Amino acid sequence: MTVVPDVVAPGLSVLFCGINPGLLSARRGQHFARPGNRFWPALHLSGFTPRQLRPAEQFTLLEYGLGITNMVARPSATAAELSTQEFVDGAGILTGLAEKYAPQTVAVVGIGAYRMGFGRPKATVGPQPETLGPSRIWVLPNPSGLNAHYQLPALAEEFRRLRESL
Repeated sequence: MTVVPDVVAPGLSVLFCGINPGLLSARRGQHFARPGNRFWPALHLSGFTPRQLRPAEQFTLLEYGLGITNMVARPSATAAELSTQEFVDGAGILTGLAEKYAPQTVAVVGIGAYRMGFGRPKATVGPQPETLGPSRIWVLPNPSGLNAHYQLPALAEEFRRLRESL
């Protein structure tokens, strides 16, 4: 199974951090590859990209000062298959990426992943009081089509709040 590569470079405006690759994403080697996932539409509708990118265009994010990684590298059918320890380990790896590449903001895309990985059970969507090395932390809702709490307009609004804060 293909590992989904980090899309990262020094000095990004935002390094987005997904939960972990789904099985289709792992097979394709592309972040948020499932057609029902709303990451790419939310990114565009919020003004981060001038058009909606396809998962195969993930490295184009760098042209916009954006990057993408995952909290946990191991693919799974659902995030529920991941252990708390995997999230904690992933938070350490994410901290190392932030220290090495110094993005302005690390945006964790999935509040549950942030809460478990960083031991912040009461965290809410939006900016966080902590930093990761030189980077501020912002938590966004999970863009999975399974997240019924956020429909695409509300999800795009949360992404827009982040973009406007930069």
